[in-house]
Amino acid sequence: MNLDEVELQSDPKYKNYVTAVEKALKGFEYSSEWADLISALGKLNKVLQANSRYNIIPKRLLIGKRLAQCTHPALPSGVHLKALETYDLIFKTIGPKLLCQDMFIYSAGIFPLLGYAAMPVKPVLLNLYEEHYLPLGEHLKPSLTGLLQGILPGLEEGSDQNDR
Repeated sequence: MNLDEVELQSDPKYKNYVTAVEKALKGFEYSSEWADLISALGKLNKVLQANSRYNIIPKRLLIGKRLAQCTHPALPSGVHLKALETYDLIFKTIGPKLLCQDMFIYSAGIFPLLGYAAMPVKPVLLNLYEEHYLPLGEHLKPSLTGLLQGILPGLEEGSDQNDR
């Protein structure tokens, strides 16, 4: 918990935000099939969008864990796409500075995805890398190995994505 987050703990609106995130995360616990995961991700997205004025995401470790579970290879591409939508929303909310600090939380779910992602997922994932990770420049060094290990197996010879 960083200093900004400690200061927000006294804000009643932020407390409501934390409660709403916890409630949205409960939806993952009761998921029994992939459609439930898409619904839970949708609810989480609504909460994050409604509170985008806060650049700090509460319960980010648990959110990162749930998002990583939603990128499991056995799940269909619809779940992967919805999870990538959530990642994008989070990255836009926290900005590059906090992404550098929290990269380990979110990267565990998206770095391995490209190797087994369906065709509709690959351009969305590559766009996420281009938009949020590559602009980090020098700050990307601690996770560069993981990023490369995730990207290289997913690139196919003669694919349109390779031109990017």
